[in-house]
Amino acid sequence: QVQLVESGGGLVQPGGSLRLSCVTSGSIFSINAMGWFRQAPGKQREWVATLTSAGSTNYADSVKGRFTISRDNAKNTVYLQMNSLKPEDTAVYYCNANQWGRLYWGQGTQVTVSS
Repeated sequence: QVQLVESGGGLVQPGGSLRLSCVTSGSIFSINAMGWFRQAPGKQREWVATLTSAGSTNYADSVKGRFTISRDNAKNTVYLQMNSLKPEDTAVYYCNANQWGRLYWGQGTQVTVSS
């Protein structure tokens, strides 16, 4: 079992930055990968970024060059640094973890990009 708690969302102006955090707890051993997804109202949840336990990263084309996924192993925390934010980045952002082929999800944190 894995528990995930996201934080760091809020209101930001276009061109601004936010850093989201995802703290993991519970039985967190053997987590294969962690990632970030987002979902806007009326739209399907879409993948944003992935970080494997080996340290490799992948990004959706829509955020490549603007977002960075990273981790602090000592704090059991994964981050999503979001720069040059656009209104179309507005969504609820979810952290997830893959353990033994099963996905675990956090509660989500709202990111709103607006002037």
